[in-house]
Amino acid sequence: MTVQERLAERNITKYRLSKESGVPHTTIQDICGGKTRIEKCTTEVVYRIAKVLDLPMEELVETALKGGANMERRCQFDVYKSNVCHMVKDMGDLDFIIHILETDEIRRLFHKRWYPECLYLLAMLDYLSRENDLPLCEDYNDIRAYKMKNPMYPGSVIAISNAEKSDRIRKESWNSSIPEFRRFNIVECEVRNVY
Repeated sequence: MTVQERLAERNITKYRLSKESGVPHTTIQDICGGKTRIEKCTTEVVYRIAKVLDLPMEELVETALKGGANMERRCQFDVYKSNVCHMVKDMGDLDFIIHILETDEIRRLFHKRWYPECLYLLAMLDYLSRENDLPLCEDYNDIRAYKMKNPMYPGSVIAISNAEKSDRIRKESWNSSIPEFRRFNIVECEVRNVY
């Protein structure tokens, strides 16, 4: 977790972090803005920041060394969906469910405000739970209250719909969409047959 993410999560300002840690405000600004890399800071600075943020020092440094969440690149939504489907295929339903719950990836995406990815992953978790007769994980009930403002169709459905100059394919896709995805306004008809 980055300093910036933890500040947002704990609703702490950079100024407050500076005051409580004793680290100069300009240093905090430089770390959060990417001008100064936290792994290049002194052990004392990392320790003081980590203590106020209630995080292990290693986590702050490790996140930075891995590129940090602020360096994470967001791929196109269709690519993300395909990657998730391939993970399910490669791992199997139960191992995928366990992995998603252990990593808390849904909550991480939600905090990043990557709502399409978050809701897609939650829909997949709910779908696989139903398919395997497992109870829903109640940890995400707050997120289940959300949905996308407008339906999100696969790129292929949009392309065909535009080519035909008709909404026929969109309506068909919506009607055949998996219910767990449709509840979040995401149209997904097939998650098993991926190549």
